[in-house]
Amino acid sequence: MPDPMDSFLNGGNAPYLSALYARFLEDHRSVDATTAQFFSQWEGDRAEDVLQELQGAVWNQHRPGGFGRKDGGDVSVTPVAPGILPARPSADLLDTRKATQDSIRALMLIRSYRVRGHLHARFDPLGLEGKGTFPELEPATYGFSEADMDRPIFIDRVLGPETATMREILQILKKTYCGSVGVEFMHIQDVEQKTWIQQRIEATGNRAEFTVEGKSAILERLIQAEEFERFLQKKFTGTKRFGLEGGESLIPALEQILKRGAKLGVRDVVLGMAHRGRLNVLANVMHKPYRVMFVEFQGGSANPEDVQGSGDVRYHLGASADRIFDGHPVHLTLNPNPSHLELVNPVVLGKVRSKQTRKGEQGRREILAILLHGDAAFSGQGLVAESLSLSGLDGYSTGGTVHIVINNQIGFTTNPSASRSSPYPSDVGKIIQAPIFHVNGDDPEAVVHAVRLATEFRQEFGWDVIVDMFCYRRHGHNESDEPMFTQPIMYRTIGKHPTTAELYARQLDREGHEGSQWAAGFRANFENMLEEEFAKAQHYKADKADWLEGEWKGLSPLGSEEEHVEYQTDVSRETLQEVGKALVTPPNDFAVNSKILRQLRNKKEMMDSGSGVDWATAEALAFGSLLLEGVGVRLSGQDCGRGTFSQRQSVLVDQENESRYYPLNHIRSGQALYKVYDSPLAEASVLGFEYGYASHDPFTLVLWEAQFGDFANGAQMIIDQFLSAGESKWLRLNGLTLLLPHGYEGQGPEHSSARPERFLQLCAEDNLQVCNVTTPANYFHVLRRQIRRNFRKPLVIFTPKSLLRHPECVSDLADFSAGSRFMRVLEEPRAVPVADAQVRRVVLCTGKVYYDLLEARKAMGMDHCVLIRIEQLYPWPRDTLFGLLSRYPGASVVWCQEEPANMGAWSFVFPRLAYLLGDLGYAVVFPGYAGRKAAASPATGLHKKHVVEQKLLVEQALSWEFKALPVPFRRITGI
Repeated sequence: MPDPMDSFLNGGNAPYLSALYARFLEDHRSVDATTAQFFSQWEGDRAEDVLQELQGAVWNQHRPGGFGRKDGGDVSVTPVAPGILPARPSADLLDTRKATQDSIRALMLIRSYRVRGHLHARFDPLGLEGKGTFPELEPATYGFSEADMDRPIFIDRVLGPETATMREILQILKKTYCGSVGVEFMHIQDVEQKTWIQQRIEATGNRAEFTVEGKSAILERLIQAEEFERFLQKKFTGTKRFGLEGGESLIPALEQILKRGAKLGVRDVVLGMAHRGRLNVLANVMHKPYRVMFVEFQGGSANPEDVQGSGDVRYHLGASADRIFDGHPVHLTLNPNPSHLELVNPVVLGKVRSKQTRKGEQGRREILAILLHGDAAFSGQGLVAESLSLSGLDGYSTGGTVHIVINNQIGFTTNPSASRSSPYPSDVGKIIQAPIFHVNGDDPEAVVHAVRLATEFRQEFGWDVIVDMFCYRRHGHNESDEPMFTQPIMYRTIGKHPTTAELYARQLDREGHEGSQWAAGFRANFENMLEEEFAKAQHYKADKADWLEGEWKGLSPLGSEEEHVEYQTDVSRETLQEVGKALVTPPNDFAVNSKILRQLRNKKEMMDSGSGVDWATAEALAFGSLLLEGVGVRLSGQDCGRGTFSQRQSVLVDQENESRYYPLNHIRSGQALYKVYDSPLAEASVLGFEYGYASHDPFTLVLWEAQFGDFANGAQMIIDQFLSAGESKWLRLNGLTLLLPHGYEGQGPEHSSARPERFLQLCAEDNLQVCNVTTPANYFHVLRRQIRRNFRKPLVIFTPKSLLRHPECVSDLADFSAGSRFMRVLEEPRAVPVADAQVRRVVLCTGKVYYDLLEARKAMGMDHCVLIRIEQLYPWPRDTLFGLLSRYPGASVVWCQEEPANMGAWSFVFPRLAYLLGDLGYAVVFPGYAGRKAAASPATGLHKKHVVEQKLLVEQALSWEFKALPVPFRRITGI
């Protein structure tokens, strides 16, 4: 029987080595010089990692069912205490130590390749990217000389074989980690994910074997992508199309994701991408008819009246399709998007989450998001990091997104060295520990292999994964751009470089598959088909857009004047009481905060008395009544569960154990659910997400609340490109509601204004609803109206701050029921009746300033002054105002606002009021202005100055004499 010490990997040596290393850590002098020198080469945690890896191999050899024991018997190993280690190792032990050192050093080299092997991989199709030297990937760094290269080393099947020479180990490592695919995964802390990737790539050498049919399919997809771009260039020379030339492997890559995903349970895919390659994806993945695309290149329909909305350029448009993969149906949606790169990312994620929610338990697995990115945008746009950060959050996760970076190695004219500080554009993905597969786009089999692994990883772990496809851009930024101005070396190389399809056909020739012959046949057939489609395009007539199908069926566009269409929003007193009871009745064993208990008692008094209903209670009644009608409510934003001003308290937190209770979800069994999510400290991504969510689900009240109104500044691109223009550009309705706290209370420039002027400037063609509501009841009705209408428009509400607890800002329960509805305009009932003919002044305003005017009017006894609140600024309630103002022909009309003259609603209402007064025959058709003078900053930061300004504008509104554009008016407004 051989001596157990003959092999250093027997059961006793693992604890011996552990004890020896433990002694070394306590006192370097406690081991012999050779061993001390060996251990000293290890660096901190790295030593522990390597030692654990070695011990794992040893224990794996002897564990039940492990490599070493086939009989499954138990093995007992007793650690050797440091105190009984031999002071002078024997010759056998020295031989064992040498073998141990070989194995550990080999494992250290293997680990280095797992961590940094991608740095030596062959990604760049153009061969322009210089490769540095990496000593940590060289055997010499670990003490192996040329003489050691063929000595067998025990590695316990870490790379497959039980033993291998260093030369064989290097060959395996370079094939696995330094070929056309490089993998970054060692930054992942989830051991199961890391092990899964390691085993998958090391077991196959990081390559996939393809059948003849599979190779033929890849070649055919490449030729379709290439010939489509060539055909467009031939027929529409120089026309912008942002072609895919140089990145054609994207098409077989997407096909593989869909094919493999379908086999793993995916049934619905939402894609988001920028403009480069979009037309190719529309044609060859979404199967948008070629004739339709040719019509769009020719300028669209022969009759512009046939086109609904404003339309958009062809490389922004979306599409949907139903396809079958190996018998599995998959619905595809390519989301429309603007040229603002990466802006579509959170929109896609929100849409996917909405689909998953409606699908139910299997939603996360069956519905997949695919996001395609450019290299410069992925590393440069902050929205990428924002969107990635949503991936693991309860209110926003989608079970993982497959990201593909189309790495052209350039951004417009900017080289990577000038556009990012990290080695790869994909490095931002490490913030969520996403695995990253770098791949050479000129190796289509490697690309297909990489996306297959990515798809399987997503389905296995429900987490994001990134494929960084190195390719190039055969033309400039667009087809009319001259790239030689700025990248002459790159574009001389590209000019001589064969296409991916040509390279792959040659590869198939070398493999004996007649690739060039296949390619010639594919090209001829495909080009003939394109010519036929081009001829049919000359007589093509577009079908009616299907923008109200699917989830939107039953809704309609706004077909008449918004002002004259009313919908029932009142609720019975019994329903209000039922909701109110749930709001004020926490569980008996729930430790409610004492301050919140006082709030609950106050709410109970409101419900019992039927009066004094405040803002937060009105909102809860609106939400609760919708829930009882089967309408879900989703609210997200920073601190929105409690509310920025502690007004909402829709989530009660137990003061003993921090468990959470949602009163609105305990009204009645069978009700819909209230879902409220405190969002990350981000605006663009979260607002984009909620827009995407609402774009798929018109029958849930979806709301986004800004912590303060001007925080919407951080999401301005979403507001401009999607919220206000999405219906006109892409025929996509959306019912998202924005809650933007607004009002001047002396809190300074950043917490006063929600910038209403910006939203009003966007208003046209009934695209938005903009409201500045002043009563809890009107707030209740406008929220319910958002769902009860048979059409959907985004709703922007400037919500109050100080009014949340203002004693005058309350409503009676009767204002929520008994035929009540949303009022676009409110006239203040006068305490002392005055005949209309005696009214000398009409002050129009919106929002909180009304309460300041009301208080001052009472103090001044000005019964001849009428206050009119415009609760809905857009659509502009012209006819309602016409009827009210016609009663006071002898009065002067003044617009009062808190905001500076160049902000707020003044520039919006001024021409509308002027036209209105002219139509009414007023002697002075220009309304007076009472408010702060034009300013660069929204508000002063000095409270005393704020008080003075506020008092002055109220006095101006009530008592100043106004004539047609007087000098003081011009000075104040900046005209």
